[in-house]
Amino acid sequence: MDTTSITISVFAGILGCAYFVYGKKQQKLIPLLAGVGLCIVPYFIDSNTVLIGVCVALAVAPFLIKIDF
Repeated sequence: MDTTSITISVFAGILGCAYFVYGKKQQKLIPLLAGVGLCIVPYFIDSNTVLIGVCVALAVAPFLIKIDF
């Protein structure tokens, strides 16, 4: 792992933790799942550009998907 990959992973983990806590407290499924995804995805993707793309997609998903369960 290089420094860029570690930095992206740390920011994704911080944002994922925030989404997870928000989703759990507000009982909203989409932010909760996006938070879990942001915390897990950096372990499986090696390419920095793909990692940034997936993390941005997961970070934007709660704003685009408006489903109430």
